[in-house]
Amino acid sequence: MKYQKIYDKNVQCEICPRKCKLAPNQSGFCYVRKNINGEVVPVSYGYNTGLAIDPIEKKPMYHFYPGSKVLSFGTLGCIMGCMFCQNWQTTKVNYPIENCQKNSPEQIVEIALQYGCSGVAFTYNDPIAFFEYATDTAKLCRENGLKTVAVTSGYINPEPAKEFFSLMDCANIDLKGFSEKFYAKNCLAHLQPVLDTIQYAVKETDCFVELTTLLIDGENNQFVEAECEWIKENLGDCVPLHFSAFFPRYKFSDRKPTNAETLYNARNIAKNYGLKYIYTGNIPDVESSTTYCKNCGEALIKRDGYNLIENNIQNGKCKFCGREQDGRF
Repeated sequence: MKYQKIYDKNVQCEICPRKCKLAPNQSGFCYVRKNINGEVVPVSYGYNTGLAIDPIEKKPMYHFYPGSKVLSFGTLGCIMGCMFCQNWQTTKVNYPIENCQKNSPEQIVEIALQYGCSGVAFTYNDPIAFFEYATDTAKLCRENGLKTVAVTSGYINPEPAKEFFSLMDCANIDLKGFSEKFYAKNCLAHLQPVLDTIQYAVKETDCFVELTTLLIDGENNQFVEAECEWIKENLGDCVPLHFSAFFPRYKFSDRKPTNAETLYNARNIAKNYGLKYIYTGNIPDVESSTTYCKNCGEALIKRDGYNLIENNIQNGKCKFCGREQDGRF
């Protein structure tokens, strides 16, 4: 499932759609999956770029046990090639692995329990790149009553996706722009595999999914209408959607931050398409960060940044009209 042998000790990695063909001692596009003695070995296994206790809202996950905290960690490398990567120092360059700290899956779980976290989040870089480390840790999380949270591009092949999403309680999937041209030019990837992953995760797994699109003026904000139409037709109207502001990073360091109006316009477009849960991110705005009941329209969860300032969901239902809410509460 994770790789296949081609000839002699040459192999092909099967984790993501790139399907990198690797000669002995050669690394894939992600630079952390390497052919060692005819096997694809995740050389970043057990190493991480730091541990942090975060509110679940930071992932962002707004409909998955709001107000809870998770232990976040990531490793090195990435299966995507985003020119605007926010964590490019560890995902886009050959960061020395000896500069990382080492924690086994057992230690990750132990730390999460020690600090009273409700779950573990695989984030910072895409957990698809550290598939084995993520899934081994996720299995131990399940055994110890911890929730599992994936922050991912969704750029994964169908077979490994089955194992990956079976072990994730929730996932925020980046839909980076509703354009093949945008993906090819700015992410060095393709759009369709991401759409396939999103549909699979939403329709065929128990993993609760939210979507995020980082809007970059002049690059992908013109595709919002097509994105919302696709979401409505293929996923329904109740998948939470976050429009987040871009800040200059990596190869896009000369660009301007996203205009707030771009986010509000995108939110209005999504509302006009009938999507029920639309949020803005990376800007301070209580109204566009608030969850509203899809039935009565009352404010259910008010947020100021990552902080909850009001929660009107009781036993998973709106306290005003009694309608059951979409998510895990």
